[in-house]
Amino acid sequence: MRICMIGAGNLATQLSLALSQKGHEIVQVWSQTAHHASDLALKLNCPSTNESEKITDDAQVYLIAIKDEAIVPFLNRHQWDNKLVVHTAGSIPMSTLETKCLNFGVFYPFQTFSKNKKVDFDQIPICIEASSPQNLEILNQLACSLSENINFYNSDQRKQIHLAAVFVNNFVNHFYTIGEEILAEKGIGFEILKPLILETAQKIITQDPQSSQTGPAIRNDQIILNKQLEMLTNRPDLKKIYSLISERIIQTIK
Repeated sequence: MRICMIGAGNLATQLSLALSQKGHEIVQVWSQTAHHASDLALKLNCPSTNESEKITDDAQVYLIAIKDEAIVPFLNRHQWDNKLVVHTAGSIPMSTLETKCLNFGVFYPFQTFSKNKKVDFDQIPICIEASSPQNLEILNQLACSLSENINFYNSDQRKQIHLAAVFVNNFVNHFYTIGEEILAEKGIGFEILKPLILETAQKIITQDPQSSQTGPAIRNDQIILNKQLEMLTNRPDLKKIYSLISERIIQTIK
């Protein structure tokens, strides 16, 4: 397919490179920042622009991979006619596109992305939704060319997936940051935690999260819980987090 990539950030970079490797043609990259657009376009051997009025008309699918709050302002800056316009956001409803476009949909790769870390799309869940059966089939073909894990979810379901992802990805990653801070207070490197992190993640491949839970809270070990809360006396923010999470775990065994 001939695709115009709207955006040049983490997702736009990895998605456009993966699509190109699967034989699709990225005909243009647009980004609000000219050098971001040109940097990605150079990797794809295609033209770029940072001007809305210069967005090509010669594409089958327009993939919007920009910040959520920028989607509607961007849509207002261009006439889309009957082009298939698709956003890639987890928490933005498909209806956001309805007043701006005749043909529209959602193409949501459910993964965390970084610009400089290549990802294997083969098993990444891709959630799709479209304004018509014909548009859904186009997005299904596009998704199947990348991944074996295609999901047909509506906007409400997709928002729920995104909310769950904030807990299991964004919040958990911040807990890594907290762990690093706690270790640094005693001159200990973060490396010691990595085998534990990997084993914890590996467990839920074969076990459900509830049965994988370990630690003082699941045992309701009040002696250890109180000692560790005391260690956080000088960090009331972390003490509050520790108390809330521990109490939530204790409640699950009741």
